[in-house]
Amino acid sequence: MAFERLRSDMQAQRVLGLIFGITFGFLLQKGGATDYGIIIGQLLLTDFTVVNIMLSAMLVGMIGVFTMKELGLVRLHVRGGSWGATVIGGLIFGAGFAILGYCPGTAAGAAGSGSLDAVVGMIGIVLGAGLFARLYPFLDRSILNSGPFPAETLPEMFGMKPGLVVVAVALVVLGTLATIAALGF
Repeated sequence: MAFERLRSDMQAQRVLGLIFGITFGFLLQKGGATDYGIIIGQLLLTDFTVVNIMLSAMLVGMIGVFTMKELGLVRLHVRGGSWGATVIGGLIFGAGFAILGYCPGTAAGAAGSGSLDAVVGMIGIVLGAGLFARLYPFLDRSILNSGPFPAETLPEMFGMKPGLVVVAVALVVLGTLATIAALGF
């Protein structure tokens, strides 16, 4: 694997993590995703900036990961999901988003831009993560593994070649982005 040496170099991992984290925060801020008004506009379905950013990132990431996998540059380690984990995660994420007005990534970007409400929100995120870690053994035994998904990936679930799924999802994403643009959002 091309990245094995890099993966084992903890110093390089820290430097790359810092560089990519700063870049990610900068791009979120430049794209407007750290602006509370834009986030609220998304929740009220009046501003689709965040959807455009997320769909574009998903498209680029999906194509990039697929290409690296096909070239043998990376190996994927997919963890199976479940309905229990998805519902619990969705409820926690949704409650935090509704209360704070930011998701974890946009909260970190807004905090980095000096937004005091996001700084307070980051404290809540850290406390919530600590509480989840404390409750994890119980949740793992009782809820998180309830109702496992029938497959680990979409290609497995649909019985299709990964490349075809990438093309199909890319067309759906591009169609959605075009529709949003045509509607003037």
